[in-house]
Amino acid sequence: MQYAILCYHNEQVTCAWSKEQDDAVMAELGSVLERHKDKLGPVARLLPTTAATTLRKDRDPPLVIDGPFAETKEQLLGFYIIDCQTLDEALAFAKELGAVNPGGAYEIRPVETFISGAASS
Repeated sequence: MQYAILCYHNEQVTCAWSKEQDDAVMAELGSVLERHKDKLGPVARLLPTTAATTLRKDRDPPLVIDGPFAETKEQLLGFYIIDCQTLDEALAFAKELGAVNPGGAYEIRPVETFISGAASS
């Protein structure tokens, strides 16, 4: 089963990190990723929500706006895709990430992929 590990944190905190602080966190995260490279799929670090564009579909015609779709205390900063046998294994991976990444939260969610219009897990 593949799991998405969604990383949330307050952008005001993470964007205030110095380059040295950010580089140190990324290096420690990199060491966790290296230990799990045999199970790891795509990993993405998202730019801040100030770089986002949102398409609001609940209007006719749809509305394109700058920024995130909702005001929240924590923003989605990135994600990992990891192939694990169990949820407990995915949680253990998220706990390793959390041990080297200060603050924030991780949401662990099973992934169902869609290939050529057919659903598969």
